[in-house]
Amino acid sequence: MKITHFFLFFFFLVTSLAHAQNQQITLEEIWGGAFRTERLQSVHSMNNGTEYSVLEPEATAGNTAVAVYTYATGAKERTIVASSAIPQINRIQDYTFSDDEQKILVATELEQLYRRSTRGVYYVYNVADASVYKISDQKIQEPTFSPDGTKIAYVLDNNLYVLDLKTQKTQQLTTDGEKNKIINGVTDWVYEEEFAFVRAFDWNATSDKIAFIRFDETAVPEFSMDVYGRMLYPQQAVFKYPKAGEENATVSLHVIDLKKSSTQKIDLSAYNDFYIPRILWSTDPDILSAQIMNRHQNHLDLLFINASSLQSKTVLAEKDKAYIDITDNLTFLKDNSFIWTSEKDGYNHIYHYKANGELLNQVTKGNWEVTAYYGYDAAHKKIFYQSVENGSINRDIYSIGLNGKKKKRLSSKEGTHDADFSADYSQYIHYFSNAETPYEFSLNKAATGERIRLLKDNTALVNRLEAYDVRPKEFSTIAVNNESLNMWMMKPKDFDSKKQYPVLMYQYSGPGSQSVSNEWHSSNDYWYMSLVQQGYIVVCVDGRGTGLKGAAFKKVTQNDLGNLEVQDQIAAAKQLGALPYVDATRIGIWGWSYGGFMASNCLFKGGDTFAMGIAVAPVTNWRFYDTIYTERYMTTPQENPKGYDDNSPINYVDGLQGKYLLVHGSADDNVHVQNTMQLIEALVQKNKDFEWAIYPDKNHGIYGGYTRLHLYTKMTNFIKANL
Repeated sequence: MKITHFFLFFFFLVTSLAHAQNQQITLEEIWGGAFRTERLQSVHSMNNGTEYSVLEPEATAGNTAVAVYTYATGAKERTIVASSAIPQINRIQDYTFSDDEQKILVATELEQLYRRSTRGVYYVYNVADASVYKISDQKIQEPTFSPDGTKIAYVLDNNLYVLDLKTQKTQQLTTDGEKNKIINGVTDWVYEEEFAFVRAFDWNATSDKIAFIRFDETAVPEFSMDVYGRMLYPQQAVFKYPKAGEENATVSLHVIDLKKSSTQKIDLSAYNDFYIPRILWSTDPDILSAQIMNRHQNHLDLLFINASSLQSKTVLAEKDKAYIDITDNLTFLKDNSFIWTSEKDGYNHIYHYKANGELLNQVTKGNWEVTAYYGYDAAHKKIFYQSVENGSINRDIYSIGLNGKKKKRLSSKEGTHDADFSADYSQYIHYFSNAETPYEFSLNKAATGERIRLLKDNTALVNRLEAYDVRPKEFSTIAVNNESLNMWMMKPKDFDSKKQYPVLMYQYSGPGSQSVSNEWHSSNDYWYMSLVQQGYIVVCVDGRGTGLKGAAFKKVTQNDLGNLEVQDQIAAAKQLGALPYVDATRIGIWGWSYGGFMASNCLFKGGDTFAMGIAVAPVTNWRFYDTIYTERYMTTPQENPKGYDDNSPINYVDGLQGKYLLVHGSADDNVHVQNTMQLIEALVQKNKDFEWAIYPDKNHGIYGGYTRLHLYTKMTNFIKANL
């Protein structure tokens, strides 16, 4: 009798444990935030190197405060400013210190414009006497302290202004700004999207000069989108958007001398149809650097411009058969020598140049990529960087001497490591995750990488996930078209190699991108797990043209986007289909944006391979996309019509055999819904059966409220019905 009870208890225990680890992941949980990871708040390292500030909630609901903590213990030292102490505002949404940390620029009522741009109401908080000054009654863009903290420059209605904090007088520096015509000091849509910056002005070291870029977009064609809302009549959003081969904004570079109240235009007449993707004052208050790039983006000159004589000198010229990537890595040292990153030896590496552009030395070398440049520790003549030296799916943190010697790996575990260094480079906040470990945040010594203390981890999430059937990513490579491609695969828990499973392939495939990486799960990964729990295998393959394996691998798709990448996905699918546990008649593919372009092409060109495809917000013809991105990889349609037409899904709808779902947001300012509408018309005229969905007033991200849940429910049901 006792034995019977023991076995009965053991049976129930095992059953309970098995059930506890078999809970199914639901779409409601994924998009409701059930698996959201704890993150470390944005940290600002204080000048003393021993403290950092964060923006955190106050005890009063909805209020926020800028608080200071010590690196060593994590103890809260003080609150510098709280929104409850400023009657004019409800909450602080962002903040910036002046260089001397005696003033704080406080942002509130922020309004999103495009991907990176906002405008809002800003106040200056004086730390010494707790006084508050409102910069403008109107919403402004990109307010920036002068280095001496006595002035703030900002943009209002496409014009540049400067506020003198001592006299509280505002001076308008430009007067010709006009919507959809002239922009001074901030970027146009295409620069913001593709060169990844908004503030197009910079202060010199002595706070008496401002350099800025002026955009004349008068000749740029306009694009309009209907905004439906709940109005009786839709409104139109109209903005300048240069599509491939069309007119760009005409850019010019100017220097304002505040002491002389004069504005001088820099002579760039040696260049024609060019970009200015970066400007930056050097440590010399009279020397401005400007990066000038031709329209093909394969020739970049680094100019040093004397702001007094207005004479310019090319100190560095980069040329590439394909294209040159723009970065923010240019760093000036005290002697005005500078640090630069380049792919000129075939891999992205760090270089040190004299002030006249003469190469001092190549700091890093090897058949691997530097993936982030963290900064230069002048006291120890040491550079900190991130790279893929430990395999292209991993990221590690390193230090190295300015002379290229004494390299040290500061991270240890395999996975993705990132760092945020203190102002004096004595320590850093360490960010780590891999496919099995959710984000961990710690304080580490910069000299050795040794952990000082743990700041935050995701133990609570780990404990919560113990109840679920969490599917691991199995990392491997697959030999395709004479290349070894990175791949991951998720299999069902009760995987049986004697059975056959349907396969869903995900990819993005855009130039320089990476989807196969050893880091913690995204929301999509939980979706893949939910599909795996329902009997699917999910696979991701990074084909040719993706990043972090050298310039040759990345740039092989030049002038021919969507050809080799499609060949690789089809070939990979065929290899997967040959596996004994894969049902070759039930292989599907999906992707978003560039991935949607790819999924469409794969389904249309690989009709004998793919049974199903889903394309979300796809480019369907590169003629519809913007100049900077498209021409970087394709040149113009006038120069390369074959490259545009041979790989446009619109031209291959005849090949559609499988099931196809096409999705777009009607207010996508990036990849316009025009792409989907043109493809729909092509499909209709070939009498092809397909499904489609338009999400009203949603942008490229297709989110807000229950939108993501609805979209992923639709995609899940489509997969279950057709794969």
